Amino acid sequence: MTALPLSAATMMLLLLALPGAAQRRPAEAPPTTTVRTEVRVQRVILRVPRAPFAPVSYSAPRALPPIQWVEKRTDRCVPLQNLAAVTISRTDSVDLLLSSGGRLRARLADDCPSLDFVSGLYIKPSGDGRMCASRDVIRSRSGGQCRIAAFRALVPAR
Repeated sequence: MTALPLSAATMMLLLLALPGAAQRRPAEAPPTTTVRTEVRVQRVILRVPRAPFAPVSYSAPRALPPIQWVEKRTDRCVPLQNLAAVTISRTDSVDLLLSSGGRLRARLADDCPSLDFVSGLYIKPSGDGRMCASRDVIRSRSGGQCRIAAFRALVPAR
């Protein structure tokens, strides 16, 4: 038998001196428990609303010409938290407005008209929190879906 440190030995004596210490039984093994596994399926879908049109002001002397956009190379993926709104400017793509003020064009796969996305689009987020070309699809409110073929950054033409 090994000697306990003084503080531990003192503690043991104090526990034995407590009222009812003689009637105490040694601790029993805990009863067996049944483990229950519960699986919950949670579906998360992000809705990206359509950008509102600016009201036409009749008091302006002359309307500004529309902005011409030039496509530039960009990353293959965009973080979902950066998406703010969507606009439709061409029949083969949708333009994504970013919370930072930038624009991306999501080119859609063949035989997928962008007119289905007039009321916005839905995205089922992946585990990495990004929307990537050649991997993810966007869904319309009517139930259709289109694969994203590529992303292009949009900058105003000079």
